[in-house]
Parts: sequence; structure tokens; C-alpha cells
Amino acid sequence: MTFATTACSDRAELSAWVLDARSRTLALVSDLSDEQWMGPRLSIVNPIRWELGHLAWFAEHWVLRHAAGSAPLRGDADTLFDSSTVPHDVRWDLPLPDRAETLRYLEDVRDRVLARIDEASFSTRDAYFVRLAVFHEDMHDEAFAYTRQTLGYPSPIGIGRRMKVPSADRTDLGDARVPGGVFRIGAERPTPGALEPFVFDNEMWSHDVEVAPFSIARTAVSQGQFAAFVEDGGYRRAELWTDDGRVWRTRADADGPAYWRRDGHRWLRRDFDRWVPLEPGRAVVHVNAHEADAYCRWAGRRLPTEAEWEAAASGEPVSRGDRLAPHRRRFPWGDSPPSEAHACLDGHGDGCADVHAHPAGDSAFGCRQMWGNVWQWTSTPFAPYPGFVADPYKEYSEPWFHTHRVLRGGCHWTRTRLLRNTWRNFYTPDRRDVWAGFRTCALG
Repeated sequence: MTFATTACSDRAELSAWVLDARSRTLALVSDLSDEQWMGPRLSIVNPIRWELGHLAWFAEHWVLRHAAGSAPLRGDADTLFDSSTVPHDVRWDLPLPDRAETLRYLEDVRDRVLARIDEASFSTRDAYFVRLAVFHEDMHDEAFAYTRQTLGYPSPIGIGRRMKVPSADRTDLGDARVPGGVFRIGAERPTPGALEPFVFDNEMWSHDVEVAPFSIARTAVSQGQFAAFVEDGGYRRAELWTDDGRVWRTRADADGPAYWRRDGHRWLRRDFDRWVPLEPGRAVVHVNAHEADAYCRWAGRRLPTEAEWEAAASGEPVSRGDRLAPHRRRFPWGDSPPSEAHACLDGHGDGCADVHAHPAGDSAFGCRQMWGNVWQWTSTPFAPYPGFVADPYKEYSEPWFHTHRVLRGGCHWTRTRLLRNTWRNFYTPDRRDVWAGFRTCALG
């Protein structure tokens, strides 16, 4: 198989992405001390120093060594930073490079990747692996943000506090009615000039599903709504929880969302290293799938399936409105490129937005914030689509099938370039450190 050389305009974009991703990475960690770069041994985070080395190793492994055939830059890199062979629990015990050496490794790999992009032989195959490395770094950058939240480190300097988006009219928007029909979910196979030159293997390929008519909340669940569930004894009422949820709740000794506490008659939430009054209209975040399921039972609702979520985000009704049209939108609001008016993304907002903000990003059915703000739990287990074939990075999806739950839509820390309506995130249902919330569907 042959691969065409990549156009100069594409190369310029890829180079800009490499520089931008690395700039974001360093901005997320540079203010932290050497001690904070290691941090406590927890099952839900990595030591930051190890994670930074892993980012350099990943780009070197796939772009320079796998695609370009270069020799390794470090003789010990595979034994230190290959996440598929280095167990999580030992990452604190490894003879990791010190801070200065880690930064040099990051810089050296970045510069060599940029030089590779400029070479005459750089092809579409090379471009695939550059995109893979950039998107991998984008996902780890989101993880750096939730690591800082988990460990109570300060909010990242110069990121995440640049603008405040005024919320829209906070009148309850109620439910959107989505007609049923045959609907295609998943990514389309690429064609010359395809809008999506890269998709992950778990999005492959589009296939028809039968979707029954359903009603879905136009907004995500807010902190005020979730507080009502907590105050009504939601965490103490066994009938609201699944068997797995009750096991998790008991083991975690959970009586409310992560990072919430009572202060007299009001709720506070921990925002990185400071406690702030709970904002009722803000989207609830850092709740896991068990908590989302329990809230739904309390509210007489349910979580959407993955197919329902994608239909609500990208579908359109036919002219009569009685069934789903075959056309799918590229973005929830249409086919125009994303802007700050459409969604709370890229870490540029003041944390999670009010659930009524960003009306310009409404889907065809009036669903708000299908992109950005908080990842949205679905009821669907993470599983392969029909005909699944793993990509070269085989550890990305396949090891996690049938043990994780699907989330959709991105959060306020997700990079815009990473998202599309077919993008699937996945975590185990007990995880509440990630930037996840949810929206609900009517039972009937």
C-alpha cells in the first residue's frame, strides 16, 4: 500500500497542533513542585512525572520509531513509559528521569516530530500517527486537569479562567422529543477529502440501528437538581441503587458527590484547592454512572442509550417531523465550525458553565450542550461496533470492552479538535474523578 505525501497546508496545521498540545501540557504542570510531580500513590491518577515521560515516549514510539523507522532516543524508554507493559502500581517506584531530563526528553521528541513533518517524504501515513500522538496528548492534558482537581492542587495558571460565558434564559427547557427510525451511528468510512481524516477504532464503522421515539432533557442535570436528590436521602435509599451501585456506595462510604460538603444550610464544592458556594444552575460534575443511575430512579427518569445520545446530537427530523432523516449533522448545531458561542471547550471558560448557556450550540431538537461542559454518561456498555478491527495502537480500545461505560460529548477541558458527534469516551462506572455529568430521558 502506498501513501501520498501530505499537502503543505495539512503539514502546517499538524505542526501547529504539535506545538499547541505541548504548550498546553507544560502550562498544566509547570507551576507544580517536584513533590507534586510525583504525588500520592492513587489508583485513579498517574504520577505527573511518569505521565510526562509517557507523552514523550508515545510520540517518539509511533511517529519517529514506528512510522519513520528512527532509532530509540532512550535505551530505557520502553521499560519506563510503555503503559501497556508498565503496571500502574509500580510507576511511583521506577528510576524516572528528573524534572530537567524529563523536560529535555519532551523537547527533543517535539522538535524531531516537527522536523519529520517538514521532510519531503512525510506521507498521509505519517500524518495519521502525528494526529494520534496529538490526540493522545490532548486526552492526557484533560487527565492532568482532573489530577489537579483530585489532589487539591491549585487551578492551572493561565488556563481555564479566561472568560465567563453569560448564561442564557434559565427557564426550564424541558424535554426534546426525538422521532424514531433507522439511524446511522459511528464514523463513516473515509473518502478523498473526508471531513474527518482521523477517527479512533472504536468509532468504526457507521451502521444502522433502530431507534424508538424518545424524549430527552434539553439540558444536563444541574447542581441544584442533584442537590435536591441528595437532600431527599438519595444516597441512603437502597431502592434507588443497582446492585453494583450499592456495592460501590458502601465501599466508597459515599453520602454525596465528590468534592461537596455541607456548610450550615448551604452546600460548598471544592474547585481545585478552594471551597466555593455551590452554584445551582451549573452542570453537576464528578458524579459516576452509579450516582447518575440512582438520580434517574429518584427522578423517574433514565439515562439515554449511546444511540439515542448520538441521534439527539446529530440527527434531524424529516419535514413532517415523524421520523429521523438520513442526514447527520457534523456538529450538533449544524456544519459550521465550532466557536466559543457553541460550546464550553478547550479549558477557556470559568469551569463548567450554567446548563442553560451556549444556546447557539443547540442540536436540531433543541438539546443544549451536547458538546462540552461535562462528559455525559449513557446507559450503554463500551463494546465494539460490528466488524471491529483494532488500529495499530491496539491498547486504545480493545482491552476495555465490556468493563467500561460509554460517555459522550466532551467537557470544558476537552480540546475542540478532538471531538465529533461519533467520538466515544469510556470509563468504569465507579469513576467520579473525571469531568462527567449526565442528562436524562423520560421513561415513556
